[in-house]
Amino acid sequence: MTMSRDVILAIDEGTSGTRAATVSADGEVTCLDYIGLSVDTPRPGVVEQDADAILERTLKVCRATIAQADKEGQRIVALALATQRATAVLWDKATGRALVPAMVWQDTRYAADLDRLAPAWDATLAREVGRAGGVRSPYLWAARHLQETPAVAQAFRDKRLGFGTVDTWLLWHLSRERVYVTTSTNAASAGAYVLAEHRYQRGWLDALGFPQDLLPELRADAGDFGRTDPALLGIDVPILASMGDQHAGAIGLGCLDRGQAMCIHGTGSFIDLVIGDALPPKAGLYAGTTTMVARRVGDASQFAVETFVATTGSALDWICDKLRWFENAAEISRFAAEADGANGVIFLPALTGLRVPQMQPHARAALTGISMASTRAEVAYAILEGIAHSVASCVTADEEVSEVGVSELIVGGGLASSEPLLQMQADLIGVPIRRKPNTARATLRGIAFLAGSTGLFGTQLPRSTAAHADERVFEPTISADQRAARRSLWHARVRSELEHAAMPRAD
Repeated sequence: MTMSRDVILAIDEGTSGTRAATVSADGEVTCLDYIGLSVDTPRPGVVEQDADAILERTLKVCRATIAQADKEGQRIVALALATQRATAVLWDKATGRALVPAMVWQDTRYAADLDRLAPAWDATLAREVGRAGGVRSPYLWAARHLQETPAVAQAFRDKRLGFGTVDTWLLWHLSRERVYVTTSTNAASAGAYVLAEHRYQRGWLDALGFPQDLLPELRADAGDFGRTDPALLGIDVPILASMGDQHAGAIGLGCLDRGQAMCIHGTGSFIDLVIGDALPPKAGLYAGTTTMVARRVGDASQFAVETFVATTGSALDWICDKLRWFENAAEISRFAAEADGANGVIFLPALTGLRVPQMQPHARAALTGISMASTRAEVAYAILEGIAHSVASCVTADEEVSEVGVSELIVGGGLASSEPLLQMQADLIGVPIRRKPNTARATLRGIAFLAGSTGLFGTQLPRSTAAHADERVFEPTISADQRAARRSLWHARVRSELEHAAMPRAD
């Protein structure tokens, strides 16, 4: 008879889909189930999702995973939840149903309103909250619905209105106690969390017109979030962890220590540098670099600085699907591997503007330096090198803001399969690039490890320095002078585009 083994039910609720799986103490991910989610853009700047569909599909994948785990003789001992960050929900606590479509973290409908508040608030927010007011706020969104949507206003008057990011929405439903909380990694992303004090920035919430009695209770990312409701999932186990998906991914990749950085390549590329228990001394130096809670356990927070390139994987899709220069991203890598450099060709992947070294939404992508001698392989090399340069610029910004040097960059996501790209990253940043296996499951593994660190799997989170047989490390192969020369050409190209973007435009 097969002995049952203890596993944790892990949920990874992302923007494009929801997955659930079981994770054992050795990090093995099994019984995986996935369902996609749609995103709606009914008008420019508005990005929404159906919160009820998020819940329904989360429950569906969990039930499928639980059924498979039962067949395989696994014993689920806890639940752990990772979610997309800063996507907000308003719901009726009497019915459990969302009252309006959820506002997705990519939404910019209130950018102009936030811009008007910027002179009075951005310096304070950058220092305390780790980011300026920016282009979206879940709290301003909720305040506007209270003013403009009768069903929301009535639910608030009747004291049956619920508000929160996706973690709050799902925890309220999944727990039989109806816990009404949010955690540090999620609250920090929502833009009104005082990082050093684990509290809300109540003055900013007042400025946004948000009623503070709607606020979910703040909790650490690991702890007691009640027990699962057997009526929903058929299991009665403790919920022991809840955090933002990016930070769960960092745990799953073993990116935990000061000086370690993580780059996840998806539609865009997110770069997080772990900086330890002190806040960055130069917060606000770059508008595109934000300070985040990497994780909070007990009364102690570890911080990270985060920067991202908005269009990397999507830039390759655009080149392949719209321009039809290459069949797919893998073909770009194959051609790039044949080239001995870009021979002066430069690609700037700024299809939706630049964030580093300055926020410039009017910047545009560019392919320059082409001559009659340019080859397809050199163009492919330049495309990948443009992404590698963009990542290197993000790493530099993170280092300057935090005054913490990057010791290694741990990579994951779709583009991490491109070995030419990773070698370029190593050469242009000047640090080892560590590619871990099974990075697509890093978020599931990481949130389960965090839940397990409460005692189920021991108390230590696995470090990336524990080498895995299937991982690959890319070491820098060029000199510091060569690196400086290549970076200088890149900086010149970025300056040129910034100057062009700042010029008056014809109506």
